[in-house]
Amino acid sequence: MHLHELIFCATSATSGTGSITLHDITTGTSLASFKQNNAAPNCIALLNSRKAQGGFFLAAQPDKSLLHAYSFQKDQINLKIVLPEKLTCVALDTSGDFCAGGTAQGRIYLWGVSSGILYNSWDAHYRRTNVLRFTQDGAALLSGSDDSGVSIWSMSRLLDDDSQNSLPLPYATLTDHTLPVTDIICGVGIFPECRVLTASVDHSVKLWDLSSRSLLTTFMFPQAIRCLAWESSERVFFAASSSSEGVIYQMNLFKQAEDRSKGATVEAVGGGGFNDIIRLVDEPTGSDKKRHINVGQPITCMSLSLTLNLLVGTSTGLVHIYDSPTRQLLRTISTHKGLSISYLSTLLKPIDLTGHISFNFSNASVTTVDTIPTKPILPFQRMRDPKTRELHEISMMLHTHKNQFEDESTLVSREVLLQDHAFFTSSSSSGPRPDDTVTLRARVAELEAETATLRNQLGQAKGVNDVMWNTVVQKVIHSQAKESSPDGGGGPNHRQRKRGRTDTDLDVHS
Repeated sequence: MHLHELIFCATSATSGTGSITLHDITTGTSLASFKQNNAAPNCIALLNSRKAQGGFFLAAQPDKSLLHAYSFQKDQINLKIVLPEKLTCVALDTSGDFCAGGTAQGRIYLWGVSSGILYNSWDAHYRRTNVLRFTQDGAALLSGSDDSGVSIWSMSRLLDDDSQNSLPLPYATLTDHTLPVTDIICGVGIFPECRVLTASVDHSVKLWDLSSRSLLTTFMFPQAIRCLAWESSERVFFAASSSSEGVIYQMNLFKQAEDRSKGATVEAVGGGGFNDIIRLVDEPTGSDKKRHINVGQPITCMSLSLTLNLLVGTSTGLVHIYDSPTRQLLRTISTHKGLSISYLSTLLKPIDLTGHISFNFSNASVTTVDTIPTKPILPFQRMRDPKTRELHEISMMLHTHKNQFEDESTLVSREVLLQDHAFFTSSSSSGPRPDDTVTLRARVAELEAETATLRNQLGQAKGVNDVMWNTVVQKVIHSQAKESSPDGGGGPNHRQRKRGRTDTDLDVHS
């Protein structure tokens, strides 16, 4: 099975309801749709299917204190979770074990997904919580608010039984923004050895180092920033403005060294702390450092695909796909025109996606793969209950392999894995792939041999049929000819021969 990347797109509407749709990233066609969703930006959390366990996604509804839970195996809502109050943002950790939700009053809730236990709830900010993000290892939770603050919460402290009766203290508080925080992106690495990007209405994007709890660089833009997209290698990030023109700024975090004596070397941009401010407007016009994309419509969300294509969602329901190195528009998905795109991300096609089947040509059987178990989700508690937490038994899925660290990648050969990787990373517009050409030639040769065999068998069957037909026809015609002959009927000669045969038979029996 080749790796297949999909677009996970959520829409919302001022009147009516939106939907959640999975699109093919190469063609833009819709593969699956999930109804009854009207989630706002930062109100959807996703966990993809992996390790023989079905994934799920959550969508917080803005008009009611409800959280809709979906799975890829069903195009309807699996569970409607009643919440203590309306949520303004939600987040899932990378393993899907914990769900965090923020409210308009600055409160944050932390639940266990498989148990529904409310592990903690506290007043984290003075004003509305706009965005929640887990670090990639799930060891910390970051929150951004209208009070211009960004707080980092250690998960070990939030889950500690001994600190349940006291107000949680943040690991660090980032307070250099002066206006509401709009977006947060966590970099690669384990907590706290990772970096974080934060965007704000104050026209700035700040780069932080969590290990030293310090500000590295401030990037100033001509307009307020609404959302961010950061490349996984942390070489470049994109910042989308909140204006009606819809401008996306590209900021490189590395540049050519000014000292030419050392050759073509690259050095990091910024890193000077609070006094290090890089203003985009100060760069000369026409410079390669100043790169931007004019969308021409208000931008609501943004994401980078696994193949480094930039996905941009607009308030008019359009999804634009740009090639990030050249900033060229590749295609536009207009299926949701008239709605507002509230969430965009990409994922590998789930093996348990609704209607997906796997064909096994070796034994000519069709096996459905939408029967794998999904990660359990229970209704979330609305109030903390210490007794339920003490009685809770933690369940886990045990590995069936001899090696407990074995996963799906070890079940196939290295050649098949490299072939799938080459198929995934190669461009669909670069013409026929060598692997595909060899496969097609082998398949054509196999079909031609099968056609020749079928023709030979058809000829043999036709020959047998002709022989049987000729034999039957000849016997019928011969018998009719005898009956129509003068001696073949009931005349004297016929009676004489019959009498003669009877006498002969009697002599033989005697």
